[in-house]
Amino acid sequence: MIEAKNISKWFEGQRVLYDISANFETGKTNLIIGQSGSGKTVFMKCLIGLLTPEEGEILYDGRKFRNLDTMQKRQLRTEIGMLFQGSALFDNETVLGNVMFPLKMFSPMSHAEQLERAHFCINRVGLKNADDKYPSEISGGMQKRVAIARAIALNPKYLFCDEPNSGLDPKTSILIDNLLSDITHEYDITTIINTHDMNSVLGIGENIVFINQGHCDWIGNDKNIFRSKSQSLNDFVFASQLFKEVKVFLEREYEAETGSK
Repeated sequence: MIEAKNISKWFEGQRVLYDISANFETGKTNLIIGQSGSGKTVFMKCLIGLLTPEEGEILYDGRKFRNLDTMQKRQLRTEIGMLFQGSALFDNETVLGNVMFPLKMFSPMSHAEQLERAHFCINRVGLKNADDKYPSEISGGMQKRVAIARAIALNPKYLFCDEPNSGLDPKTSILIDNLLSDITHEYDITTIINTHDMNSVLGIGENIVFINQGHCDWIGNDKNIFRSKSQSLNDFVFASQLFKEVKVFLEREYEAETGSK
């Protein structure tokens, strides 16, 4: 579990995060959602340790990040996997070379063990027989799966994903969502996904934190998001006519089940 306690952040005297507290649970897909400029990316960077909040604490399974020394922070970073928005693959490396990279950098395994682990991760994301291909030779969805394989190569306890469906078609986005969800449950990872994709929210949103203008306005899941009383969340979720119609449908279903009006 990762805990954020009363996180506040300023840039050049301007406050961008206001006293945010949230728990990100192990073995669940935890989503941070919000409009562009809401502060969700800054919040995620604080969680990872790329930014230092002026106030508050980040705890990794009870370990206060602020109190860790250099060696302890280095050890913690080997427990973190990162999936970047644009995949961030090395163009001059093959699929195998990209997945091998963190193993070569940080793993005490022998070369043979590193190869075995890399092949396992590549197969796990459904890219068998793609070892020798370069990023330019595979689709955007395949590139994203290579990035996931690389992110889990060191068998992380914590997995951070920044807009994993950016630039992908709806079908491929669902595939990536399902893959992240399966890996999270299978390996009991604390997965945190920064997204504004409502399909992801409804598909894999087991724990959702909604950030609005630097504030945490709502915390819930995909089952109760349509019954939220937060006006800012409703404005975000129901920006499209499709989701407005989904809301009406679910409200009618709920009334039919409960007999309420």
